[in-house]
Amino acid sequence: MAQSTSASSARIAQALRTRILSGELKPGARIRQEEIAAEFGVSRIPIRESLRLLESAGLITIVASSGAWVASMNMPELQESYLIRERLEPLLLGMAVPLHTDDSIARLRELVDLVNNAQSVDEFLDLDRRFHLATFEGPTADSLRSMVDRLWNSTQHYRRAFMQLVWEKHPRETFMEHELIVDAISNRDVRAAEDLMSLHLRRTRLALEHHPEIFTVQ
Repeated sequence: MAQSTSASSARIAQALRTRILSGELKPGARIRQEEIAAEFGVSRIPIRESLRLLESAGLITIVASSGAWVASMNMPELQESYLIRERLEPLLLGMAVPLHTDDSIARLRELVDLVNNAQSVDEFLDLDRRFHLATFEGPTADSLRSMVDRLWNSTQHYRRAFMQLVWEKHPRETFMEHELIVDAISNRDVRAAEDLMSLHLRRTRLALEHHPEIFTVQ
């Protein structure tokens, strides 16, 4: 029974995660347990566990005796998240650089090409995330990786809103920075890879700061 409940919780959490990251469920949207129970044909027990999983992933906020909502941010919170990313992601990348292989580097170059040729905002966001997370593969750093994943999750909606605003004139700089990061990894240059990743994230943060309207784009 416990195994069945755990499997149901994971299935529900994955379904809701997909809806949140795709933008189907917006920041601040109420997540109603009774509606989920009816949709998936389960009791409240696996739903409560699935909501805890989503909260730990930074995707929802649970308020005791009140309910659950898709996590949301204001501009200062988004700025803080990016400042943290500017420190954590170069650290994780620096740990990963010596562990990359010729095969993994070839895969990174394939992802760079796919990102460059993305035909829509959603395709770009998916490929961009896959590229970044692939650069971090290798080190045993579960706590650090979990923090990085959580920050990616919590800022997803605002990256989408920003990209929707700038998609038609999307700067070539993003693609060039991806290529330079992979070159640094290929050269096993930890310092350059860290510096490039920090610059990449800082440039995105500064661009976001000039678009307060992302907090109203649906």
